[in-house]
Amino acid sequence: MKQVTDSILYVGVNDHEIDLFEGQYVVPNGMSYNSYVILDESVAVMDTADVRKTDEWLGNVEEALGGRLPDYLVVQHMEPDHAGSIDRFVEKYPRATVVGNAKTFSIMEQFFPGMKLERRLVVKDGETLSLGSHTLRFVFAPMVHWPEVMMTYEASEKVFFSADGFGKFGALDVDEDWACEARRYYIGIVGKYGMMVQNVLKKAAGLEISIICPLHGPVLTENLGYYLNLYDIWSGYRPESQGVCVCFTSVYGHTRAAVELLCEKLETKGVKVVCHDLARCDMAEAVEDAFRYDRLVLATTTYNAGMFPFMKTFLDHLTERNFQKRKVAFIENGSWGPMAMKGMKEALKNCRELVFAENEVSIRSALNEASTAAVLALAEELAQTA
Repeated sequence: MKQVTDSILYVGVNDHEIDLFEGQYVVPNGMSYNSYVILDESVAVMDTADVRKTDEWLGNVEEALGGRLPDYLVVQHMEPDHAGSIDRFVEKYPRATVVGNAKTFSIMEQFFPGMKLERRLVVKDGETLSLGSHTLRFVFAPMVHWPEVMMTYEASEKVFFSADGFGKFGALDVDEDWACEARRYYIGIVGKYGMMVQNVLKKAAGLEISIICPLHGPVLTENLGYYLNLYDIWSGYRPESQGVCVCFTSVYGHTRAAVELLCEKLETKGVKVVCHDLARCDMAEAVEDAFRYDRLVLATTTYNAGMFPFMKTFLDHLTERNFQKRKVAFIENGSWGPMAMKGMKEALKNCRELVFAENEVSIRSALNEASTAAVLALAEELAQTA
């Protein structure tokens, strides 16, 4: 337990036992499940915690209450990593009123069909709840990234409880760069819903915010413009950095050789390059970098008259998250009937504002004089892109 302000206490927990968040994202530094207690004439608890950490979380809440009983439990998001302990909270504090919107309670009944809920308060977008000197205003954020999501603004201390917004991978007892794991978290989990995030940012622009309290990651208290700007970039699908992200697959090493030649030439020209072997890397890291940089190179072998499976999966991840506003280049390999480039272009056909590189590389089995020249020409073109 620690103080956010004199009257707002952090009661969240760290989880270093989890290996995959949401069953797919590698989290080497664990996760935090954040929860807060607001002490006033009435006491409000903001969200719960994953069922893996229920007992620890309830202990933190009890310590923060200091012998008092909670009046409200505000449920901003029904995903189980935050709502998994609602039933235990209600069992322990049956006289507390659970606060949510109509969709909140609909989903709550699905997760806890046998739970006896004596008191509930259904709120609408923009409505307020007075705790005494603190007033909570509910800011609905549908599809960021579930339909029932709402955020909460506390006016007296200018605190914005942002649900999954501004969250990141990683437990709070680990020192690591915020942007790297926040970017991977955002693009992987929320990236599909950029328009909805933009809508919330417009609402937030009308609020005077001094502190952001997310449901994952650290409480943000300084240089809030930095975080808001990154969220505006990410949700607007704009490149964050200049550079070339190269993502490839290679069966016998010949496509890899072309990629290595390309990367070497780009680096000698002073271009920032990141490279991912899609069969071996953390796919979420590759997706993150594809969205981070302004240029993307896709290189893969023809396989069963199409793309190599890892490239197909990678492109599915990009298109699912509305990949757009980038320059994309293609390298294919095929011994008798190269088809990979056609497949990659087809996969990206519905993406908005993509510019395909003029220079394309088609390798027949191994690099030869012509395909090597094509790689060098592609390097020249990508290096000239500002």
